[in-house]
Amino acid sequence: MPAKTLHFQSPRHLSQLYAGREENLVHAERALGVTLVTREDWLKIEAPENPLAVAEEFFGFLNEARTQGMTIRSPDFARLVDAFARGEGGKWQALLDDPLVIATHRRSVVPKTLGQKEYLQSVLREPIVFGIGPAGTGKTYLAMAAAVSALLNHEVERIILTRPAVEAGETLGFLPGDLREKILPYLRPLYDALNDMLEPEEVVKLTEKGVIEIAPLAYMRGRTLSRAFVVLDEAQNTTPEQMMMFLTRLGEDSRMVVTGDVTQIDLPRSKQSGLLEVRHILRDVPGIVFHTFSGSDVVRHPLVQRIIEAYDRFKNPMSDAGTAPAR
Repeated sequence: MPAKTLHFQSPRHLSQLYAGREENLVHAERALGVTLVTREDWLKIEAPENPLAVAEEFFGFLNEARTQGMTIRSPDFARLVDAFARGEGGKWQALLDDPLVIATHRRSVVPKTLGQKEYLQSVLREPIVFGIGPAGTGKTYLAMAAAVSALLNHEVERIILTRPAVEAGETLGFLPGDLREKILPYLRPLYDALNDMLEPEEVVKLTEKGVIEIAPLAYMRGRTLSRAFVVLDEAQNTTPEQMMMFLTRLGEDSRMVVTGDVTQIDLPRSKQSGLLEVRHILRDVPGIVFHTFSGSDVVRHPLVQRIIEAYDRFKNPMSDAGTAPAR
């Protein structure tokens, strides 16, 4: 039977391709119709000619993704090997053939997972993108990087950051201080991202000039946002009425990114989340993209991914029923 041996720089580099889990290799054998043997820094593929070529292409793709700084997680591996088995490898290869680096004044931002790269490509291409998923997946940070890049490249004239101040019941008039002091605590994560990408004095200067604007969601009614990059964070805490109001603010040459985590809704039980509803209403509208992140896209401390997965299992105890672990 034909065979091909692939060599890698080190055993660690090889292990990173399949997330260090032998069951992933077993899944690849079944999906691709091949036999895989690993030793130290090499991988041997045994298969008839066509499956052998597909498997070689698949592991070459994974290695290229790794060299671009992406982390291959088990869910990524399973999704990709199934796609290559269906003959869809070319679509994924095109994702790598277009390297994606967002340059800002303080740092360059590079997507760290394939999910992040898909999302960021959508943000750069489409007028309205929804990034939905758990904490630590980079959905807000990448949106901020795209916004800063668009501003620095003169693609937009201003950045507008908004977030529902649910903790204050949106009654900001009862809080002490001016508008900026009232809303700043709710927009702190967005400012933290800005300070990663621009010099602190630059952020202050652009904010004072109105080029970077903090805009409480409750205060956006009646406006038309033109030549702007608008980021709505914590969108799971919008009502359906607020969500429709926000989306219809889109003006000429503007882009919007809406981020949220539907497992962290702080609205009163009597109120429906606008983020939950909008997926059903707008899912087939051209120019609007919904990107859903999973625990495999978490790029914080590894424990964060495990915490998210544990909560998912607790909330959905039947999700793994009838599925035996791979061996």
